[in-house]
Amino acid sequence: NDVVGAQRAVTGTFINIVTNFISVTATLIIMFSLEWRLTFLSIVIVPLFVAPTRKVGQKLRKIRRQSMELNAKMNALMQETLNIDGALLVKLFGRQSTESQHFRDRSSDVADIGVRSAMVGRWFFMGLGLISAVGTALVFWLGGHMVLHGVFTVGTIVAFGAYLAQLYGPLSSISNAHVEFATSMVSFERVFEILDIPIEIQDSSDAVKLITVQGKVTFRDVSFSFTDNDTSYPGLAGLDSDRNEFVRNQAETSRIKRPSRKMALEKVSFTIEPGELAALVGPSGAGKTTISYLLPRLYDPTEGNILLDDKEIHGISQQSLARAIGMVTQETYLFNDTLKANLVYAKPDATDQEIKAACQAANIDTFIKSLSDGYDTIVGARGYRLSGGERQRIAIARVILKNPRILVLDEATSSLDSQSEALIQEALQRIMKGRTSLVIAHRLSTILNADLILVLDQGRIIEQAHRRETGSAHEQLLGNEGLYANLYHTQFGD
Repeated sequence: NDVVGAQRAVTGTFINIVTNFISVTATLIIMFSLEWRLTFLSIVIVPLFVAPTRKVGQKLRKIRRQSMELNAKMNALMQETLNIDGALLVKLFGRQSTESQHFRDRSSDVADIGVRSAMVGRWFFMGLGLISAVGTALVFWLGGHMVLHGVFTVGTIVAFGAYLAQLYGPLSSISNAHVEFATSMVSFERVFEILDIPIEIQDSSDAVKLITVQGKVTFRDVSFSFTDNDTSYPGLAGLDSDRNEFVRNQAETSRIKRPSRKMALEKVSFTIEPGELAALVGPSGAGKTTISYLLPRLYDPTEGNILLDDKEIHGISQQSLARAIGMVTQETYLFNDTLKANLVYAKPDATDQEIKAACQAANIDTFIKSLSDGYDTIVGARGYRLSGGERQRIAIARVILKNPRILVLDEATSSLDSQSEALIQEALQRIMKGRTSLVIAHRLSTILNADLILVLDQGRIIEQAHRRETGSAHEQLLGNEGLYANLYHTQFGD
């Protein structure tokens, strides 16, 4: 709606103002040539066309902004309740009537503000018509007296009346267009509120492109905090919540949850050598996901340095980082498109043979072949036509197709059945082989052979162990009888 409103102001309103201004100028020249005294009388009331436009424009501008905000809220409500997950939740809890009433309330607010806007515009247009009528009456009254006194003929006053209509009509249109343009500025403001958001993560002027990547990852005293006005949406910090509710709801699926404390990470340091498997372990909210988002520069650390192959990542181009790092998150997002389109998103020029090989490695090729449309099967919004395990394996195949040197994996197998979990674990073992891997472990049984295990709590690394020291990082941490041992015994007992 905002973009269409801005477009209409440029392509429609502005052009109308120009054409009507030319028409008014030409008409005045002709009217002066016919009878200059009546022409002066005609333009005496012109200020009355202009005077109310500012006040009416301000009023309609305020109403227009309220209308846009109410429309955004209604769209946000529809987006939340009519998507697959929202509709299922409403149905399961029997809240159809409540949500229907919510929608009626929102739509009623939209209708009311629309009627209010229309009435203000209608009264303004009627006022312009009244001004035109008064001006015409004055001209004919004075012109009639001048005809009776033989100043000019009846034909002159008739011709003058015709030109008078051509004068007041465009003047009314200009005044109306001025008001429309003023209200359209609301659309420009709302559009530029989005376009003017500063890009938080940018390449430095001397950013380099990585030619080859070994895969060494280093965190040096890294701290990260959410500022007071941080909305936890990458790229949306500083937006006014009321005016951008729809944008925020669109971003909800990719939201990084803010921890209850202000500092998400404090003085975190570790090194992962090329080809090693490092595991992040800890309770919910410990900072594991924050680390996984800092490495590919979805956020920049508040303090400290993050290095890739001994180069600080803020000095590496984001395109190079994107090529070097592959992520598989807990919530797999798939577009409402074919399986093939979702797969080649990682590598648009991938051949059919490469796609098939990636799917075989991810243990999903057999399933795809069993579908009637195969790789051309539409997966639905966010992939709802697939099971959780199938979506995870599609995500793994997508990363395999990308062929990154570094993997960031957020395990999501704890909620899957045993067969799906086994298939995914097998696929993960294949994809991690020979690559530097950073794994957020939810089941400790999957990281028993990890080279490095980092145990986090409240944003700090409270325990860590490397297999080079004792042959088994897992066994070393068990022997410490700390948080890791407690988590392990909680999952598996004594």
